Amino acid sequence: MKIAIFGTGYVGLVTGACLAEMGNHVLCVDIDGEKVARLKKGDIPIYEPGLESIVVRNFSTGQLDFTTDAAAAVLHGEIIFIAVGTPPDEDGSADLSHVLDVASTIGLHLSRYAVVVNKSTVPVGTARLVRAKIEEQLESRGADCAFDVVSNPEFLKEGDAVEDCMRPDRIVVGSSSCRAIEVLRKLYAPFNRNHERLVIMDECSAELTKYAANAMLATKISFMNEIANIAECVGADVELVRQGIGSDPRIGFQFIYPGAGYGGSCFPKDVKALGHLAKSAGYEARLLSSVEAVNENQKGKLFTYIHRHFGGNLSGKTVAIWGLAFKPNTDDMREAPSRSLINDLLKAGVKVRAFDPEAISEARRIYGNSSERIFFTNGAYEALESADALAVVTEWKVFRSPDFKRMASLLRERVIFDGRNIYDPSEVEAAGVAYFGIGRGRSLLGN
Repeated sequence: MKIAIFGTGYVGLVTGACLAEMGNHVLCVDIDGEKVARLKKGDIPIYEPGLESIVVRNFSTGQLDFTTDAAAAVLHGEIIFIAVGTPPDEDGSADLSHVLDVASTIGLHLSRYAVVVNKSTVPVGTARLVRAKIEEQLESRGADCAFDVVSNPEFLKEGDAVEDCMRPDRIVVGSSSCRAIEVLRKLYAPFNRNHERLVIMDECSAELTKYAANAMLATKISFMNEIANIAECVGADVELVRQGIGSDPRIGFQFIYPGAGYGGSCFPKDVKALGHLAKSAGYEARLLSSVEAVNENQKGKLFTYIHRHFGGNLSGKTVAIWGLAFKPNTDDMREAPSRSLINDLLKAGVKVRAFDPEAISEARRIYGNSSERIFFTNGAYEALESADALAVVTEWKVFRSPDFKRMASLLRERVIFDGRNIYDPSEVEAAGVAYFGIGRGRSLLGN
């Protein structure tokens, strides 16, 4: 099938590459000419395991191409995906300007039937707005051209996006058009062979499904962080509590890991947007407000531990940080807990030595090149040199089984603040290193 995708960001690029991998002819369009030129050279602007090889392979065979020519993309696509950003406005609502700009562009150039697919995360009612924009442009041209608008939200996890796209848990299709549904059923047939994954619903329900999914996952994380905070107060170990409740199949183990808070481009934005959507509809979503508040508080936990450990006197100290990306297997630092910690440390007069397997370039873009206050290292142990303490912020695999004795020899104060609870406190302490985790009550209370 001939597919056009507007937007070569995280969602658009992964979706386009995976659809091309299945034999479709995909043309991705972006207004950034420099980015398009890079993609044509195989220079992928984001880190996502497995993505580069798929892009390079399908570009070389002609199944995947990139352009800045919007008219050519509309002419090419029998299915036209909108996969542009919906950043939060100041009031927390989703900014639909990019989505509606693409809709206007489609209406300006559409000349035959096409299915227009909203892949971007958008508020309920956006499908109607997209349809109205396209119709407005068609009417201004005096053109009579049939089209359908479908809501087809993505459920890609950064770090596992290619796997999620190639082997989806579900494929939500929101449409009242039998014709459009059959077009998408054909498109997704290669992803749907083992069992039926298509979940057909109306457009509004599909749009709300995406927000509800992310809000539910964010809620589980904030709930577990609340339990961790209670565990800290009463002297319990939240890791034992997690095992106890996760064994219940009604709860399960996914997304009940306490830590330094969630980040990224989805959860923070979508929780805010869903809360704003509810408010605009006359409903106060108090749970969503609490989820957001708990997460913001949790991002300050590591700094609180560090500040308390050093008796409030942090000036002149050096703290090593392992992990800058908001989660493993990505270089994305948007809303990352590491940024909150770094900002708090710098304000307190602390020097920072940081390492991340993939996000160093992004960190340098955010903070500038290494200076007297913040230094980015080429390795994990190098970050510990001349550091008073270590804060683990992202649970990369490379950090999971370190040499604690070597760490003890490098750290001046011999203390680890584990923001992801990836270490066994007794093993760390056996190496002569003090250990502070999230909700690990016995260490935090000094028992």
